[in-house]
Amino acid sequence: MQPTIKTIHAKKTIGFSTKTTMANDQTVKIWQQLMPRLKEVKNAVSADLFSLQVYNGESFEEFTPNTEFTKYALVEVKNYDFVPEGFEKFEIPAGEYGVFIHKGTSADFYQTSQYIYAEWLPKSKYKLDEKPHFAVMGDKYLGHENPESEEEVWVPIIAKN
Repeated sequence: MQPTIKTIHAKKTIGFSTKTTMANDQTVKIWQQLMPRLKEVKNAVSADLFSLQVYNGESFEEFTPNTEFTKYALVEVKNYDFVPEGFEKFEIPAGEYGVFIHKGTSADFYQTSQYIYAEWLPKSKYKLDEKPHFAVMGDKYLGHENPESEEEVWVPIIAKN
């Protein structure tokens, strides 16, 4: 599962966020807010959905199931000219990312993340950058319980010194 290394320009997104932990995951709430309101988004770039995490500067060695972080459910927009009431704006920063394909259920994601953070990253010429981590759920995303579902996992990276 080798990643594709991509450099992107900043992406404008809108959606909803919540503070959460792995032990008390509140992610479902923000997707329940976003999905029924997608039709209100008039200037979406595509039908792709973004699941994004902002960590609070802890290293992954310090990260525990009780570490709080902010989780977003987002859609990319062309500009912020029309933001439906109650939606938050979030700009994904420009930069370099390792893009991995996760195939399987959300319960299988643990194996994908183990590979990325415990195997690939330490052996690569990269280290984690402090930008947000995100997943893109496009045409091949068939739902979090479908074993044939695919999503792109975008990991922020910078070259090691």
